[in-house]
Amino acid sequence: MNDDLDGHKAARAPVADQDRDEIPQPAEVTLTQRLMDQIILLDLTPEERLLCEEIIGNIDEDGYLRRDLHLIVEDLNLAQKLCITDARAEEILKMVQRLDPPGIAARTLQECLITQLEVGQHPAKLKETALRILREFFEDFTMKHYEELAKNLNISLDELKLVIELIQKLNPKPGEGQFTAQQNYIVPDFTVERDDGDFLVTLNERNVPPLRINRRYKELMGKRQKNVQSNGVKEFIRKRFDAAKWFIASINQRRDTMMRVMRAIIEKQREFFETGENLKPMIYKDIAEVIGMDISTISRVVNGKYVQAEFGVYELRHFFSDKLMTQTGEEVSNKEVKRTIKGIIEGEDPNRPLSDDRIAEILNGEGLNIARRTVAKYREAMRIPVARLRRKI
Repeated sequence: MNDDLDGHKAARAPVADQDRDEIPQPAEVTLTQRLMDQIILLDLTPEERLLCEEIIGNIDEDGYLRRDLHLIVEDLNLAQKLCITDARAEEILKMVQRLDPPGIAARTLQECLITQLEVGQHPAKLKETALRILREFFEDFTMKHYEELAKNLNISLDELKLVIELIQKLNPKPGEGQFTAQQNYIVPDFTVERDDGDFLVTLNERNVPPLRINRRYKELMGKRQKNVQSNGVKEFIRKRFDAAKWFIASINQRRDTMMRVMRAIIEKQREFFETGENLKPMIYKDIAEVIGMDISTISRVVNGKYVQAEFGVYELRHFFSDKLMTQTGEEVSNKEVKRTIKGIIEGEDPNRPLSDDRIAEILNGEGLNIARRTVAKYREAMRIPVARLRRKI
């Protein structure tokens, strides 16, 4: 084995010097800290502030209190030897729920929306009707039984529409959107650019430091040193040296595998990279066969990786999809079918939304062999509600 250490380091893609500098991020105040700052202003005893802190500590990322309030009080009383009653805890919780953002620490969507209405500045009549809907007819509201609501409230559909619009402006997830600038960015692993009719692929290695073996190893392993090392020490150093070379070789192999996978994806989905449309059906096996590797290797390379293309940033998994057959025998990606379904729903009459059966009929009329249950499956995957819940006044 060649033990010459000169130049033995991992190759790197060139990175502009200015790109190496990290962009300074502004200081961020977390939602928890915002709430903690506000409870100081509440008229509470030190013990009751402890309960506020426990409540805030049990708020999930959507802003809801998911732990039972009684258990929070029970644990706090036991740990701190306090005597806070459940009734007083409910009063304290209501104070927390009226902090900014209002509705925080609610236990249900209904409680969240009611709190926001109570503290918000809205026209008195609309506010009164909206609160009545949320308190007395919440199920009819969620199921969009508008005629039934108008009848129970003794108002017209036009009046009901104004009330519904007020409720829909409320925030169902008051804790959502609290993130740092770093969390709000996706750093692509690849950049794909056009280059004279072809595509140039660059691997982003900003966060990968250059790797090399310390020259001191060469000195320690030299045969003409004045202080001759024992055979045991030499063998230990040689093993560490071989392990380091293997590690660097593995990094280079990983880089090579990632580039081969990305180039194979581009070749298979060339039309998409050229136009931003018309994804073709493709599975991991297709790429594995092209580059001569195992399917599990493709899965590991693709998982959690992103590419910056001309039309946006895409997760590599976006380019893989099952196929459907048209009536002419042509293969179509299920992602393209989902896009078509979404377009049909976006163009429907909001007063008379299309059922899954009707959407399936439209798609079959366009030459796609698709069943109603498949339409329902794709619609649910896109988090689009059923026709009844898409209805508007």
